[in-house]
Amino acid sequence: MYGKAIISLAFITLLLITFSLLIGTVDIRSYFFPSPDGAHNFPCKPTGTQSSPSAPLKVYMYDLPRRFNIGMMERKKGDGDDTPVTTAEELPRWPVNAGVRRQHSVEYWLMASLLGSGGEGEEREAVRVLDPENAEAFFVPFFSSLSFNTHGRNMTDPETEKDRQLQVDLISFLRKSKYWQRSGGRDHVIPMTHPNAFRFLRQLVNASILIVADFGRYPKSLSTLSKDVVSPYVHNVDSFKDDDLLDPFESRKTLLFFRGNTVRKDKGKVRAKLEKILAGYDDIRYERSSPTAEAIQASTQGMRSSKFCLHPAGDTPSSCRLFDAIVSHCVPVIVSDLIELPYEDEIDYSQFSIFFSINEAIQPDYLVNQLRQFPKDRWIKMWRQLKKISHHFEFHYPPMKEDAVNMLWRQVKHKLPGVQLEVHRNHRLKVPDWWQQRR
Repeated sequence: MYGKAIISLAFITLLLITFSLLIGTVDIRSYFFPSPDGAHNFPCKPTGTQSSPSAPLKVYMYDLPRRFNIGMMERKKGDGDDTPVTTAEELPRWPVNAGVRRQHSVEYWLMASLLGSGGEGEEREAVRVLDPENAEAFFVPFFSSLSFNTHGRNMTDPETEKDRQLQVDLISFLRKSKYWQRSGGRDHVIPMTHPNAFRFLRQLVNASILIVADFGRYPKSLSTLSKDVVSPYVHNVDSFKDDDLLDPFESRKTLLFFRGNTVRKDKGKVRAKLEKILAGYDDIRYERSSPTAEAIQASTQGMRSSKFCLHPAGDTPSSCRLFDAIVSHCVPVIVSDLIELPYEDEIDYSQFSIFFSINEAIQPDYLVNQLRQFPKDRWIKMWRQLKKISHHFEFHYPPMKEDAVNMLWRQVKHKLPGVQLEVHRNHRLKVPDWWQQRR
């Protein structure tokens, strides 16, 4: 009896499935074979305001009082004006003779790019939006590097209290913002290219997209390549605009050039070792120097007359010297084991640079022999590539197509999918993030 009932039930089920297939209410192919476009027609759609890959990034810039940014450039005026800068006309030009401060001025150029309205034919990777509800990212125009350079560079100087107080006030300001609260600061962009920038309260902005020169003084819990953007320093030497010699290899008589401070900490101790190893060669210039106007001019001429320019690690893995070499079309020789480089998802540095580990470089004669044997045709190829890519390391206002400002905003745009993943996961997690626990 039960057997007949089971057979009858199976027959009825088969009959229903056959009938459904005939009238099209069930399509078993969707479960066993992918649709032509590789996706199922689920009703869920992505949310958010992300623009298309080719559209400019929509950035909201906070209206911070002047003391957080250009007020530090106007200190000599002493007029006490602390109203926010809201237009490009209010922005002072970056001073020509800014010395070493110039190399840390990335924060200024990013702010300027958002203040400008843009001109005809201008290529822009980011545009300012005045309604934060329409923003994809939020820019915090705090000149943290200039603050360190302005308010007592000596760590024990009482003047550093002003730097600390600016950081305290900024954190208080951000924590009141519902947009900071909404993402935990993850979609906020904060430049800090000086190794000591924001040094008092860095840990309170560790979720944000930080614009850094390298990771030398950042613990992995604070700054990582996955969420942060590596920026070039603003170069100090003049760009080589008319480098059009028929035989640049032979015209550059110096084999290897270095000019800078040879007394450094940490990995930078390699500079003193290289000074001894490279002494006594007629075609190698290894000179001690401080970043004065005269020294920068001497570096300009030295790099333009050299085939290779040495970039050893300093107190941190990177320094402005690398970018001075690039805009001088002098093939960089990089001796820095922990260096990270700007835009490396778009640029292959091995096409115009040579890399040595520190252990290789301090072997007597090894580095020199490698450079002496370097083929001329390969050097010419690197020189041409340097000329081709050097515009990526120029800072302009208004920004120019694929200059450093636009390249940095494009890098920020590349980080946003990961930011959105973190924000959305954080909204629904009811327990501590297990991925963080595994590290």
